[in-house]
Amino acid sequence: MNRRRFMIKTGTLICVLVAAPRLFASRPERGLSKMTKSQAEWKKILGEKRFHILRKEGTERAFSSPLNKEKRAGTYVCAGCELPLFTSDMKYDSGTGWPSFFNTIEGSVATQSDFRMIIPRTEYHCVRCEGHQGHVFNDGPEPTGKRWCNNGLALRFLPSEKGA
Repeated sequence: MNRRRFMIKTGTLICVLVAAPRLFASRPERGLSKMTKSQAEWKKILGEKRFHILRKEGTERAFSSPLNKEKRAGTYVCAGCELPLFTSDMKYDSGTGWPSFFNTIEGSVATQSDFRMIIPRTEYHCVRCEGHQGHVFNDGPEPTGKRWCNNGLALRFLPSEKGA
């Protein structure tokens, strides 16, 4: 194989690997209309730190979120659009430094492959505003065996009316 052919095939493979996750991403339908805003609108609504996480797929520093220690009953909603993503019954202490859940509210998140760290990971976003939440791993507790590892700044906690 000559050098030119090798470069073309390598370039094609890279394009496929970059495009494929978006083409075949899991997009659960819940009858929700997508929330579309310009980057400037999102930045104004979210503020700098939340904008970096939700719109630029950033990650907050481990153990920096007060939601890590949240123990009350309630619902965790997307900080971008307030779509409910998790209930407090789904939360557990993973010891990783980020709020972690063993399940999501059905149809609330969409997953896609992430190759930014070379090793493929599965990232997930809110289905309504497409805000980046975090990554899901296969090292969680029963009954799902999943760890939905979320950025605390990507969430807001709404305590239930019942209390505890």
